[in-house]
Parts: sequence; structure tokens; C-alpha cells
Amino acid sequence: VKAAKEHSIPQDLNKVLENKVMETILGLSHVKLSVVERTCSGDADSEGIVSKSVSSHSDLIPGVYEGGLKIWECTFDLMDYLSEAEIEFANRTVLDLGCGAGLLGIVALQGEAARVHFQDYNSTVIDEITLPNVVANCISEGRSGKDRKASKPPSKRPRKAEGSPDVLSRCRFFSGEWSQVSQLLSNSKPCLKYDIILTSETIYNPDYYSALHDTLAQLLAGNGRVYLASKVHYFGVGGGVYLFEKFIEDKNVFRTSLVKTIDQGLQRCIMEIAFKNSC
Repeated sequence: VKAAKEHSIPQDLNKVLENKVMETILGLSHVKLSVVERTCSGDADSEGIVSKSVSSHSDLIPGVYEGGLKIWECTFDLMDYLSEAEIEFANRTVLDLGCGAGLLGIVALQGEAARVHFQDYNSTVIDEITLPNVVANCISEGRSGKDRKASKPPSKRPRKAEGSPDVLSRCRFFSGEWSQVSQLLSNSKPCLKYDIILTSETIYNPDYYSALHDTLAQLLAGNGRVYLASKVHYFGVGGGVYLFEKFIEDKNVFRTSLVKTIDQGLQRCIMEIAFKNSC
């Protein structure tokens, strides 16, 4: 079990972007992974996940590395849905669970969320991927979600952090296994509950369903909503939408609805989850 840890935000934000090369996708900046793979070692990767992932040619090493270095396709599905459905983030508390690159949480920040917290299994992912992405999108350019589409894509050069770091005062970053992070957040004063929990590609392994379900039950506000993006079936691992739906049904805590299905390529879905007794 990987213990929970909160990651502090460095005072010198230029350190966060040091040696990082940024790319852009759907108007959002993100760290170029191939550069991280070449440069991340030693103390910056105390878990050794970068070298292990590269040497094993694997995007998933259960219990060691859970895929957070890579941006998975369902993240883009959920970003599209949040825009299409006009999900309101203003003044809400949001958790990007299994955040990886943190793009979903960044969308919430640009939607004026009151607080956005990011969680990933691996501490290296938070320090080397998530935090730099948040800084690059919300600090360096000083751009809002409304005007980022009209602006020029950032160049593939190391960036300097300029402008106000006010956005970061609304952020917290956590690593560790779900049950441990849930316990850490629940023990904080006041106890943290989230109006919206965003999560993508987190139900690939049925072994994790109990921990995920309990985390959602513990951290979701009474009338909150979870938006979960997933492939219908994960070949080779065994998880998927219908298996997780059945798991939730058996627990009898939440109600679920499939709010969008994407049929291009491997079939994928967006699931909305809420407490059974909620409005």
C-alpha cells in the first residue's frame, strides 16, 4: 500500500518548469513525455518509475506505476463532455482523481472552481508532470479558459513562470493509494468533501474497485457528482464500464447513468455517479 503524501508547491515556480519542454493539445499545455524520460532520474524519480516504464516498455506495472505519465484517450472524451454538457465549476470544490497530466483539473481551474485537488498514485507523476502542467497553463500565460483557444500555441521551449500565482492557492497535490489519500483528506479539518470528482481510465482493474468505490463514498459531497470516463472493456486486465456498474449496483450506495457513448475505435463511455439519496 503506497502511503499518502501531500506535495508542497515550490515558492520559485521557475524551478517547476526547469528543463521541461511543453507541447499543446486541445489548447492546453503539457509536459513533453519523451524529454521527461530522458532527463528524469535520481531524486526527481525516487520511485524509479520512469526508468522501469521505459525499460519494460510498459504503461502499467501494477503496484509500482499506474500509468500516470501518459495522457490516455478517455481524458479527451471527458474534456469534450464537460464542455458539451456545460458542467459548472464556478465556486465548486473539485478532485481530479488519478489525475496523471492533470488536464481535467486544469479545465476545472479555468472554469473558476473554488478549489481543485489533484491525486495520482505516483509521486513522480505529481512532481514531474501534474504540477508543471498546472503551472504552465494557469500561471505562465495568465490565460483563462475563454481566451486560450484564440491564443497562439506555446512554443516547444522551456518556459518561465510569469504572472500571478493566485491560481495555485486554490490547488493541492497528493500522491498515494486511494484509500490512504482518502484517509488523509477525511482526517483534515474541516473534513474535505468534493462537489465534483473527475476521473478517467481508473476502472481498468477490478481489483481496485473496492478502494475506488469507498474513496468516492468518503469524499463526494452529499449532492455531488462523479464524472468517470472509461473504455467499455479493458482487454488483458478485465475491467470496464459494465463490470464497474454491476459492482456499484451491488454496493447499493450510488446510482449511475451512462451520459455519453463514443463509438469511434474502441467503444468508450462517460458515466455520471451520484448518491442514491441525492437531489
